[in-house]
Amino acid sequence: MIIVALLILVIELAIVAFLLASLWKIVAKAGEPGWAGIIPIYNMLVLAKIAGKPMWWGALVLIPIAGIVFQIWIWNRVVKSFGYSEGFTVGVVLLPFVFLPILGFGKATYSHLPDGEYEGSAPATSPTPEISSNEETTSSE
Repeated sequence: MIIVALLILVIELAIVAFLLASLWKIVAKAGEPGWAGIIPIYNMLVLAKIAGKPMWWGALVLIPIAGIVFQIWIWNRVVKSFGYSEGFTVGVVLLPFVFLPILGFGKATYSHLPDGEYEGSAPATSPTPEISSNEETTSSE
């Protein structure tokens, strides 16, 4: 009985160590120090920064019930900044032991998302069309 309990403990510790290594790699890919990904509470501040939000957004995860929403929102922005879609966010929330290693050890690269924009969405301000120098206006006389 004790051997089974110790075996389960070792397996659980291995999974936790693997998840911590994955968080370390995710944060390091985004240009932050890797150790910041494994410090409780501080890691959410850093993930908010990676997500293109002010760091105080990471503190919002401490609010009961609403914190769950903010944590999912921050993870969604982090996932999008690595080029994945909302479906990947669902995977990170429901099966983090599968999707966090994919994000951390995979080939995805970080690209900063500006605040309020998601990858693939229209820009916040529409660019003004440029008139080509080849175009000439003709007038009827």
